Amino acid sequence: MLETQVVKKRPAPPKARSKKRRQDDESGSRKRRKPTAYEEDEEYLDLDAGVNKKIALVDNLLLADHLAKKIRRFGTELKPVELSQLDISPNYITDTTSFQEIRTLENLPNFLEKFADPKKLGEAPKQNGSPHTLIVTGAGLRAADLVRSVRKYQTKNNTIAKLFAKHIKLEESVQFLEKHRTGIAVGTPVRLSDLVDKSALKLDKLERLVVDASHIDQKKRGVMDMKETMLPLARWLARHEFKERYADPEKGLQLLFY
Repeated sequence: MLETQVVKKRPAPPKARSKKRRQDDESGSRKRRKPTAYEEDEEYLDLDAGVNKKIALVDNLLLADHLAKKIRRFGTELKPVELSQLDISPNYITDTTSFQEIRTLENLPNFLEKFADPKKLGEAPKQNGSPHTLIVTGAGLRAADLVRSVRKYQTKNNTIAKLFAKHIKLEESVQFLEKHRTGIAVGTPVRLSDLVDKSALKLDKLERLVVDASHIDQKKRGVMDMKETMLPLARWLARHEFKERYADPEKGLQLLFY
């Protein structure tokens, strides 16, 4: 009986990969998704301190560009001419990068005293409701914290004004300004604008606008990171009373981002 001879076939050699495919495979593991602008800024966000440290590092040119981008991001319903009217020139913004301390509530007085006469911060113009310094922030609770941080400047003739909607009616703020001398006022954009429109908050003696720009909440959002706060802020900063004075050599108005 003949033994059946079994011929085993050799397995076919694997197909050679093209050079392009080999390069793609080799580089594939090294490819990374390009981080978004938000993710690139993560390293600057200090949640423990509640501060976006990047604000302290950018000069007036970069800040003006940052504002313009935020305005266009949130102002999609606005016409081009309306968007341009909200833009702030770099020449309007005071460069504050020389202030090296972390921008917390505790260091706000030091910041103010670096860019203003410390003695005058404790004084108030004789006309009621006519502050020399306005600090603007995004929410009432934050405004209350800011008021406490500058309480050291309050005297018998210089009351720190709380100008925000949280538990304070508009008419109450009007009456307060009519009856009190105030050197420093803290408020939110919409309430401040309403008080100016009612002629209760007077801007004749105003020397500086301070934007609470570095503060972030637990969701890592600051006043310029939300549509509901950024657009009112932009409209406030772009009021014609301010734009006429930002670069005026005689009646200059400081625009400071803290």
